[in-house]
Amino acid sequence: MGARITILGAGFAGLELSTLLSEALGEQVQVTLIDQSDAFVFGYSKLDVMFGRTELERVRLPYSRFVKPGVRLLRESVLTIDPDTRRVTTDAGTHECDFLVVALGADYDLAATPGLAGAGEFYSVNGAIRLRDVLPTFSKGHALVGVCGAPYKCPPAPSECVLMLHDLLLSRGVRNQCEITLVLPLPSPVPPSPDTSKALIAAFAERGIRFIPNRRVSAVDAGRRVATLDDGSELAYDLFLGVPKHRAPAVVEAAGMAQDGWVPVNPRTLETRFVNVFAVGDIANTGTPKAGVFAEGAAKAVASALIARLRGQGEATLYAGAGTCYIEFGAGRVGRVDVDFFSGPKPTGTYHEPDVASRVHKEHFGASRKARWFGL
Repeated sequence: MGARITILGAGFAGLELSTLLSEALGEQVQVTLIDQSDAFVFGYSKLDVMFGRTELERVRLPYSRFVKPGVRLLRESVLTIDPDTRRVTTDAGTHECDFLVVALGADYDLAATPGLAGAGEFYSVNGAIRLRDVLPTFSKGHALVGVCGAPYKCPPAPSECVLMLHDLLLSRGVRNQCEITLVLPLPSPVPPSPDTSKALIAAFAERGIRFIPNRRVSAVDAGRRVATLDDGSELAYDLFLGVPKHRAPAVVEAAGMAQDGWVPVNPRTLETRFVNVFAVGDIANTGTPKAGVFAEGAAKAVASALIARLRGQGEATLYAGAGTCYIEFGAGRVGRVDVDFFSGPKPTGTYHEPDVASRVHKEHFGASRKARWFGL
């Protein structure tokens, strides 16, 4: 067949889509996967690095290990995208294709929150590493975990952060000298699942963690050590752990693909308004969470559509909009929530209390993808 498929971004969506295309079509297609990084890191691993549970080198998965028939992975930076002609220009050349899949994820817009760049965030690898070195020096005062905008990746992560911080301070014998506050621009920690939110709020109360919902951090003054919320109120802090506002990458906005910050798509097929151009993962406005398991599910839908089209047979599978999120509750316990956005009249979330089985499932989730994508 020889169809040319270019995939921008080697995150959950790009890796799974490339793998599925390789498994189904092999050398019959030319898949070009482009990413500016040299390694993949699971999002949840950044919390493990920040809290000293592991070292970065143990969770970095080098793209050099991603070897699939019919797929070439190029380490290049995307400079321009022309969705009308499906032409992509990178710092190494130009790529033209028959099908273009944009899976560049969400960028962190530190500039959108004045002062955040000098205060600290834990959503990037570099931010997590910096805070890993700061946390051991914090033994007294107010720790503030503040989210600067919604939507943001992995909705339970800020809740996990405060619970893990509580455990760390407790293990060091300084918890009674510290306050912890979580500021969240959502009405509850996990809105699709009232039971999960109720369990997290109960865990906060049990540990003396203050929870401020429906508010976002709008500015940070690192000199005064004060965070300003969107209602004008201020919170003094001694340690700030921020979640930056997210946005579509500038190159996607410059291409005219974004609308209201994200790329509009058919939520079940991931097709954009441009012919043979798809958007998958955090960058796409599907109405589902920005999380790896949902990006992976969307990639499966796109893969089925491309395979059916190129073979000229079979039916494409629609994006299910369902997935499981694992949540660190502290004290080594892991809960989970099964979320479904498309099956019923409104999103639902089924909560499973923390237990040993969920930790095993979480570990299997990571291990199975390391093996599938990187042969590790």
